[in-house]
Amino acid sequence: MPLSWNEIRQRAITFSREWSVAEKENAEAHTFWDDFFKVFGKSRRAVASFEESVKSLKGSAHRIDVFWPGRLIGEHKSRGKDLAKAHTQAMGYVTDLINNNREAETPRYIVTTDFAKIAIHDLEPPEDAEPSDISVEFPLADLHLHIRRFAFIAGYETQKLDPEDPANIKAAELLANLHDRLEEGGYTGHDLQRFMVRILFVLFAEDTGIFEPNAFESYIRQRTAEDGSDLGLHLAQLFQVLNTPEDRRQANLDEDLAELPYVNGELFSENLAFASFNSAMRIALLECCRFKWETISPAVFGSLFQSIMEPKERRQIGAHYTSERDILKLIRSLFLDRLKEELDKAKSKTQLDKFLKKLGTLNFLDPACGCGNFLVIGYRELRRLEMDAIAKRFGDNPDLGDLRASAQMSVDQFYGIEIEEWPALIAEVALWLMDHQLNNELFARFGTANATVPLKKSPHIKCDNALCIDWNDVLPAEECSYIMGNPPFVGGKLMNPSQRAEVKESWNNIKGSGLLDYVTAWYAEAADYIANGQTRIALVSTNSITQGEQVGVLWSELFARGFKIDFAHRTFPWVSEARGKAHVHVVIVGFGRGETDYPKQLFDYGNDGIFTGQVIASNVSPYLTDGPDRAAINRSTSLCQSPEIGIGNKPIDGGYYFFTPEEKRGFLSIEPSSKPYFRRWHGSRELLHSIERWFLWLGMIEPDELKRMPACIDRVEKVRKYRLGEIGSKSNPDKKTISSGTRKIAGTPRSFHVQNIPSQRYLVLPRHYTQKYAYSPFVFADPGNELVGDACLIIDTDQLFDFGVLISEMSQAWIRQIAGRIKSDIRYSAKLVYNNFPWPEATETQQAKVEAAAQAVLDSRENHPGSTLADLYDPLTMPADLAKAHSKLDRAVDRCYRSQPFPDERRRFEHLFGLYEQLTSPLTAEAKIKRTRKKR
Repeated sequence: MPLSWNEIRQRAITFSREWSVAEKENAEAHTFWDDFFKVFGKSRRAVASFEESVKSLKGSAHRIDVFWPGRLIGEHKSRGKDLAKAHTQAMGYVTDLINNNREAETPRYIVTTDFAKIAIHDLEPPEDAEPSDISVEFPLADLHLHIRRFAFIAGYETQKLDPEDPANIKAAELLANLHDRLEEGGYTGHDLQRFMVRILFVLFAEDTGIFEPNAFESYIRQRTAEDGSDLGLHLAQLFQVLNTPEDRRQANLDEDLAELPYVNGELFSENLAFASFNSAMRIALLECCRFKWETISPAVFGSLFQSIMEPKERRQIGAHYTSERDILKLIRSLFLDRLKEELDKAKSKTQLDKFLKKLGTLNFLDPACGCGNFLVIGYRELRRLEMDAIAKRFGDNPDLGDLRASAQMSVDQFYGIEIEEWPALIAEVALWLMDHQLNNELFARFGTANATVPLKKSPHIKCDNALCIDWNDVLPAEECSYIMGNPPFVGGKLMNPSQRAEVKESWNNIKGSGLLDYVTAWYAEAADYIANGQTRIALVSTNSITQGEQVGVLWSELFARGFKIDFAHRTFPWVSEARGKAHVHVVIVGFGRGETDYPKQLFDYGNDGIFTGQVIASNVSPYLTDGPDRAAINRSTSLCQSPEIGIGNKPIDGGYYFFTPEEKRGFLSIEPSSKPYFRRWHGSRELLHSIERWFLWLGMIEPDELKRMPACIDRVEKVRKYRLGEIGSKSNPDKKTISSGTRKIAGTPRSFHVQNIPSQRYLVLPRHYTQKYAYSPFVFADPGNELVGDACLIIDTDQLFDFGVLISEMSQAWIRQIAGRIKSDIRYSAKLVYNNFPWPEATETQQAKVEAAAQAVLDSRENHPGSTLADLYDPLTMPADLAKAHSKLDRAVDRCYRSQPFPDERRRFEHLFGLYEQLTSPLTAEAKIKRTRKKR
């Protein structure tokens, strides 16, 4: 354990006196540095060397006076010499190390001395460091006043662990190389996984004070053969020693092994098959030893380490950790901010003692913990909060008894469930590593702490399927304080049969459970787990659980069972890559049984994930707005008087009625009389991207006229045979249909399976389109020249007012919240989105203004004849005149709902949902709000 600061201070005073008269560098420098390290309880020989050689760019050899790889360069001069020159010389050595590809050995500190004075310079200062904290020079006699500047020698230094630090990725790459060498040699499976976790712990242990510095590396270099032939046996023995208490070890044990501490914690208890090494494997292990493992962040390293075992993801190594920023969103809202507030309010010793005791009683469960990121960061933040409470209770120098009595938090308060063994193992070791780093922080802050080893307490990570076990077997519900995590993101359409069955079973096959995403199974299990308890929950989920049909199924069930939403982080991009951006948009929802006594909060983010603000809500709706515990449900008819809506035409023709422009020209050359019966076809892609496609529409042609067109008769016959299953499709002749429903319509081969051709101009909208569009791409279609497929929806209206309302920002606010998603694309539906939409009650004047603004939008589109709808509504390419026309239309539609402008989309939706509540209330069911409509 590090010496206490009082002991170090006394040693510093003695050291200064003993060296007050030294003069010559050559004669006494080595002894000076040996004694200097002893001041801080460190053996210089164990960590640093004298006269380390490093080549300059010119090829000449320079010698560093004192060299501690990765930590310190010491440069010594005779009494009275200029220390500035000594500093310049030391900086030159740093440059030489980098030029010699020894960047991993470059130090953080430069210490120079001439016996009479000492200077220390920090090459990696914190961002908020003052100049006096970066570099300072003082007389040797004042060393006792500056001892904390050398805390890193004593072992008190707190590393600044940046999750984005490339060191995390470099560390994973080193372990990946070792892993691959072992796997290539035939060492695989469970034994390899366990072995790699042990190696990580040992590497970390020798760099962070659990072991003596370089103890593991020195043992490998000095006691094993260069060809690696005996390395596996030595490692097996080393692991066995780490699992054996000191008082039970053999008397004749190698003294280097005997000095290793007892670790326990079951990390080294299992007997593994020993790994057979060769020279390349030994070199790979020694390369790992050279790395500065104290710089890794356990908060993210677990996920990096996991990628070692996934070759298909190796090219993206470092791409799968959850950003600390996003994890903190959840844990701060769920428990951390309120605990901090509680600490701030605690003034008396009794209140502080009660708070500290409370921290030691909290238990946390992550039922889909993966590599334990949420548990690790949660533990770190709570331990730091505990340190703040101890400082507030006892000051910065509590005695050892008070410290040990008050610091009650430990890793055994953290529980996890993980289906795969490898990440479950990593979660355990990551928590142990974080525990040790936090003990080091305790050293630095208070001068003492509990020893990290032996591992007396362990986290509880259960390797099993969380959807198939009773969570009470992991942690009894009455002992669980909080549930947190980010369960798997698998959409309802992408689940495999096993996952689909798990979701239905978790929800007891309630009506609509087939619509739910995989993540919702954790909501169901959590609700069952805390059926009668006060545990609060927060889960990261794709935003699909707050949009579309899922809302009515998921949240209606939870509300019926007494659950309430406490807080929510509205949609933001999930940052889960170290070298790129996230590919999914998520929400964080905090909930539990019944109400809490703290305010309900909503947090908003921009498209880049940057926080934009928060509001206090009277209640949080399932759409994550300030609103009631209600969800829109599918309706077969509209709540308001609105035009009819339906899907487009569904041919089921095997492609025989479809033509490319070239095919159409060829067909007309042999059947010119068919020209009047060709219609421009619009599926969603054709509509959005102006793709030219034609349909031969023979549904309304008179029989005698059809008989005069043999090429058309041939097409009709092919469609009949296709529907009967006698021939395949035009694009795949060998694949024949066997659907009984299709055979039933073979008798009417000129008809659509679903036919929807209004008699007048009508509105069209793709059923699915990208959410990035500034507005939904509604267009008018002409029944005389165009046909619309079932990939689109048809609204039977030619009214500009209808078009204006549907394409306005009010409608977009409703769509973005109510509509479902396919991946990230909008899924507009008639029953859920359109039929529940609250139309405005507009005056004739308001209606006229909307019509004029809607026509201006259409006119602006015409100004860009070469642009597709996708071009026009992509925010990056949308023309300025079109954007201006839409803004004017938005204002006109807004005023149909209320006179005051709406500041943002959330306020628009809250207003619309208020109208929805009125329309669906039993008291107003017979007196629906009816909008004013101009007669056709």
